[in-house]
Amino acid sequence: MRIAVFGAGAVGSYFGGRLAQAGEEVIFIARGEHLQAIRDHGLRVDSLRGDFVVQPAQATDDPAQVGAVDVVLVGVKAWQVPQAAQAMRPLIGPDTMVVPLQNGVEAPTQLAEALGSRHALGGLCKIISSLVGPGHIRHAGIEPYLAFGELDNRSTPRVERLRQAFSRAKGLAVEIPSHIQAAMWEKFLFIASFSGVGAVARAPAGVLRSVPETRQLLEGAMHEVLAVAQECAIPLPDEIVTKTMAFVDKLPPDGTASMQRDIIQGRPSELASQNGAVVRIGQETGVATPLHSFIYRSLWPLELRARGQVQF
Repeated sequence: MRIAVFGAGAVGSYFGGRLAQAGEEVIFIARGEHLQAIRDHGLRVDSLRGDFVVQPAQATDDPAQVGAVDVVLVGVKAWQVPQAAQAMRPLIGPDTMVVPLQNGVEAPTQLAEALGSRHALGGLCKIISSLVGPGHIRHAGIEPYLAFGELDNRSTPRVERLRQAFSRAKGLAVEIPSHIQAAMWEKFLFIASFSGVGAVARAPAGVLRSVPETRQLLEGAMHEVLAVAQECAIPLPDEIVTKTMAFVDKLPPDGTASMQRDIIQGRPSELASQNGAVVRIGQETGVATPLHSFIYRSLWPLELRARGQVQF
């Protein structure tokens, strides 16, 4: 398959790199020093599942030079999706699938509105990875996992072809869930709560789960997301919070979320797409979300500062 990774950062580069390693034609859409390093030296990935280098690697900052592809993996931050959807138009052919890898649950709707519902799939991934330097990615935790599917949950040949392509790649697990929206909300329940509490507490997973006060806060935030999901008719099981806390208990003790790291380091973050989305959807459905409201409103001044809108 011909696959473009739009936003070849720490997440997109890992999954795109594994596909390239397995022999798929992968084009990385990147920019700046990262792009130049990939062009000059290839894409280097240090991983718990085995280090590798994609060299030579196809990379560009101009989607128009690539043309239509079979699949676009969208690796930008959640708040960048609407703008990215417009920029990736040259990559879209009649049958192109666009798979979001973002945290959150709003990207498929944004992609469908910009590119057409035929092209947008639901998708999610699980991985702890970071950009070590230009052209250099490090996978530091969690078994890499990818899930995607048609938004109406039909079984289609094109989605199965993509699953088969990923199944040939080393160092990751792939799945087509029976209900992609439920799978996305299951991750959303974890990541919005973990990211938000971690950003407020400025603490990694080992501390968040072992200190009774932050553990209680995590569980409460997850219950709020569950209540919102149920009001939206998303079929999450009642025991999902217990299951997700068991997952938190297995995270590396020093594990942190990308939103948490962005906020701590003064960069624009996915705050509005994670905790902010819980609050917005809760308001739309009449579900109270006091914990996520506190997290979102407490961190919002830092977000505005990171975006240059306030100074302090």
